[in-house]
Amino acid sequence: MKRLFALLALLASVCVTPALHAEEPMVKSLNGDFTQGGLVIGQTVPGAKVEFNGQEIKVSEEGYFVFGFHRDMPESATLTISKGDMKVTQPISISKRQYNIERIDGLPPSKVTPRKPEVLERIKRETALVAEARAEITDFKYFMQDFIWPAKGRLSGFYGSQRVLNGDPKRPHYGVDVAAPTGTEVVAPADGVVRLAHPDLFFSGGTIIIDHGFGVNSTFLHLSSVDVEVGEPVKQGDFIGRIGATGRATGPHLDWRINWLNHRLDPQLLVPPFEESDTKAESK
Repeated sequence: MKRLFALLALLASVCVTPALHAEEPMVKSLNGDFTQGGLVIGQTVPGAKVEFNGQEIKVSEEGYFVFGFHRDMPESATLTISKGDMKVTQPISISKRQYNIERIDGLPPSKVTPRKPEVLERIKRETALVAEARAEITDFKYFMQDFIWPAKGRLSGFYGSQRVLNGDPKRPHYGVDVAAPTGTEVVAPADGVVRLAHPDLFFSGGTIIIDHGFGVNSTFLHLSSVDVEVGEPVKQGDFIGRIGATGRATGPHLDWRINWLNHRLDPQLLVPPFEESDTKAESK
């Protein structure tokens, strides 16, 4: 996994009450990308409570935890770790990023701004399905694996870019796009359990969500085939579906996304540098 490694002991900027034994620092390690879209894995002492920006987050029996930074995260955050009468407050600095503006024309107007009541009701139902698939915070620690790319092709879309559809600015893009011919295989980037396997959502078409544990999940959009079932465990590299152009898409590609809770992260920060294949795909 592409990460910036850091071992953070107690520094002058850390508030500690009362003094801790030097042989057992509360913050043992923080490992990840301290930038907008980044994911960080930490370890504390077993039995400690961890809060990120005031929100309590899950900690394993061994003291591992994970948190991430959404696209527009402010440049500072706070990590608080406590156990008994000991408490550490660790400031976290987050680097800002520059994002590209992407213009896509030629989409059917009904896909850009749906207005029909039956379509709006469908979108509402499907949004609830996705939210339910991401709701459970499981004990899996598969997020600690080094992720791999789920498909081969060429990169055609990037995390954080602002999309303008048919001249109408939309919310930012929260995934990384791999363009390749329809039917190109998609594999699991890390171990997990399938939480959603739907052949045809309105916006994202064929869609799969894989739970990697502790609120971290991968989503795969616009698939031409969905070849796993809800509840099915998958291993890294397992075949799960095929690239397509279903839902709101102008050409065949995989839109791969990573979430930690409600924070949308950059999948490209979790994998090795992308090696483009010689597959040919229509421009997306």
